[in-house]
Amino acid sequence: MDNFEPQEEPKPKYIGRRFLAGCIDYTIVNTIAFMFIFTVGTPDNEGVYHLEGLPSLIPILFWLFLIVCTETWFGATVGNSMVRLKPVTLSGYATNISFTQSLQRHLLDPIDMFFFGVVGILVIQSSDKNQRLGDIWAKTTVTKY
Repeated sequence: MDNFEPQEEPKPKYIGRRFLAGCIDYTIVNTIAFMFIFTVGTPDNEGVYHLEGLPSLIPILFWLFLIVCTETWFGATVGNSMVRLKPVTLSGYATNISFTQSLQRHLLDPIDMFFFGVVGILVIQSSDKNQRLGDIWAKTTVTKY
């Protein structure tokens, strides 16, 4: 008889759900930011709108509130909640991730979402814990709830 070693079950990656959650979150952020820029900003000679001074911080603060703070306070962003995903710490001690972990996860979103998310998908598929670059930095992963 052959000795067969039990193989570990592959963990689900939820790539489709994660992609949809990111689309939902950043559609909201970008829509509000563009509306704000066109409402408060001033056009130049070519018709391009600009924000100057303190108002230019408002879209960044909105991103911080909608993405980072919402994830910290409620355990998931709007998009993640809609697709039933939530980030968890790798240590497993905390029920919600910390503000710092959420900020770390999302500061690397531009890299993870580069080229329509291909970078993030490749990193998730090559990671043994199904993590994006931001998750690796923050020591988190995403799971279904």
